[in-house]
Amino acid sequence: MIYRLLTGDDTSAFCHKVSEALSKGWELHGPPGYAYDQNNGVMRCAQAVVKHDHAPYDPDLKLGDQ
Repeated sequence: MIYRLLTGDDTSAFCHKVSEALSKGWELHGPPGYAYDQNNGVMRCAQAVVKHDHAPYDPDLKLGDQ
């Protein structure tokens, strides 16, 4: 299994990032997280995703390309 943590501002772009990962076979792992970024005045989101079918693990693996 490989793991990614997707993060971004709470915008439609973040939703598209998660949707793209799901379309590539990633699965949601737990609920999303939200936090207020006081320095930038925006809400930030995080969503963990996992993938079971992949090449053998390599620390140089580009997770976004999987």
